[in-house]
Amino acid sequence: MNYWLVKSEPYKYSWEQFVKDKKAVWDGVRNYSARNNMRAMKKGDLVFFYHSNEGLEIVGIAKVLKEAYQDPTTDDTAWSVVELAPFKALKNPVTLAQVKADKQLADIQLIRLSRLSVASIKPFEFDRILALSES
Repeated sequence: MNYWLVKSEPYKYSWEQFVKDKKAVWDGVRNYSARNNMRAMKKGDLVFFYHSNEGLEIVGIAKVLKEAYQDPTTDDTAWSVVELAPFKALKNPVTLAQVKADKQLADIQLIRLSRLSVASIKPFEFDRILALSES
């Protein structure tokens, strides 16, 4: 299993709306590195849901329902989407400040590649964030 993180501005698409919708097509990504991460996602992979711009916190975990396919919002075949479903809310959101303060997460893509909207998460980073959400 692989682990990922997707970012969404809560005023555009929040965790709460995602939960109400029960699933979402993750579209509109126009960065090649983010697109490549989406293309590497496999059904069943777990994905942190991060509120960007407002909140700046990881609030929940999604699951990949459907692997990458052509983005229906464009005719340009360079872009892909995946389908995600909410899996569970974190017990406590994990803020960007907490992530930055944690030495074990010093190399996480959320910090190192801060503009990347779909990031890869290493298994130990995933476990560490879960531990932080429990405290």
